Amino acid sequence: QVQLVESGGGSVQAGGSLRLSCEDSGRTSDKYTTGWFRQAPGKEREFVAAITWGGGRSYYGDSVKGRFAISRDNAKNTVFLQMNSLKPDDTAVYYCATDPRGPYYFPSSYQYWGQGTQVTVSS
Repeated sequence: QVQLVESGGGSVQAGGSLRLSCEDSGRTSDKYTTGWFRQAPGKEREFVAAITWGGGRSYYGDSVKGRFAISRDNAKNTVFLQMNSLKPDDTAVYYCATDPRGPYYFPSSYQYWGQGTQVTVSS
């Protein structure tokens, strides 16, 4: 049974950094793309980044390009999101998701979701 657990969220000042982790427990096989999304109050869930199983391809939303970096350690079943130069607009609940059956940038493509971790950036 796939279970995704995010961690690493918190509160930082603008310009600071955070590193989010997404651990996929309960899975011992399969190759899957993992994505990060975020959702701020009153807004739709937004694509942040995605990475293929082998790590050879990664994708980013326009608002985070050049500031965020996604990576993975398959030996630990963990995907990371390094977030640098954080802005107040980055404040949201961040979710990881796996097994997209459609375009990686559509939330509805993903089969499994974590519970989310809060990121708050103050000015």
